[in-house]
Amino acid sequence: MTTALLTFPVGPATCDIVVADITTLAVDAVVNAANRTLLGGGGVDGAIHRAGGPSIMEECRRLAGCPTGDARATGAGDLDARWVVHAVGPIWHGGDRGEDALLASAHRRALEVAAELGARSVAFPAISTGIYGFPVERAAPIALREAADAPAPIEEVRFVLFSDRDLDVYRRAAG
Repeated sequence: MTTALLTFPVGPATCDIVVADITTLAVDAVVNAANRTLLGGGGVDGAIHRAGGPSIMEECRRLAGCPTGDARATGAGDLDARWVVHAVGPIWHGGDRGEDALLASAHRRALEVAAELGARSVAFPAISTGIYGFPVERAAPIALREAADAPAPIEEVRFVLFSDRDLDVYRRAAG
């Protein structure tokens, strides 16, 4: 069981910020911090593919990739969710190659895809802040700003973080 460490309203939805294992959550849609090939990787991506089983990878192969800043959906396999929304965030190159806009787009598109599926609850990792090197201090306000515009029928956006340090950064960004 995961307990929200911080809960607050964002637009018409509620936002929770927690430290937990995203693969264990009972939500409608889990967002995967995917790469452009959608063929698995390390970090959150690898964990979701391992926990969800081979059916996610089979569906990803049929999708034939996804551009940076966009998102695609598959079933959730063995996860306790209905869908996985694979959002491709940018690789950090110092901040002068449109990384902020691409990260905002990845969050926005993940929410749009989840809403199109009928999701009411969506769980996000800290997209691009792991191996892609996007500074979490810069990513958190972007993620929270996009969550504030979550389209209906989304009622809950949950940011599922890996560490207490990331939690502190998101807590400060939430004000």
